[in-house]
Amino acid sequence: MLPHFKAQGGGHVVTIASIGAHEVVPTSAVYSATKYAAWALTEGLRLESDPSIRVTTISPGVVETELAEHITDPVASAAMEAYRAASIPADAITGAVNYAIGQPAGVDVNEIVIRPAAQRSA
Repeated sequence: MLPHFKAQGGGHVVTIASIGAHEVVPTSAVYSATKYAAWALTEGLRLESDPSIRVTTISPGVVETELAEHITDPVASAAMEAYRAASIPADAITGAVNYAIGQPAGVDVNEIVIRPAAQRSA
């Protein structure tokens, strides 16, 4: 990817991380660690790349997904459904990506944290 971007004179890398990269809650240590790793790798790429290669991390909060439908433990499933009661639609993430890549070439949107208005912490 980077050689291709260099050959064409620029490009844009977008990584989807999570609000979990910014705040760890009980039982989320492994998940948060993976999302922090995605954030850190993307930030390192931004710092090490030529300015013609723009780099953005999108960190969503609670998003409408089918995740709770796949949890087999009834207690965990109920907790997930309650947690996801206030969520944003997936197309809100699409909008954030479109915003970042739609900026002029000289503008680098490094990170967007996007979450439901009701979600005040991770």
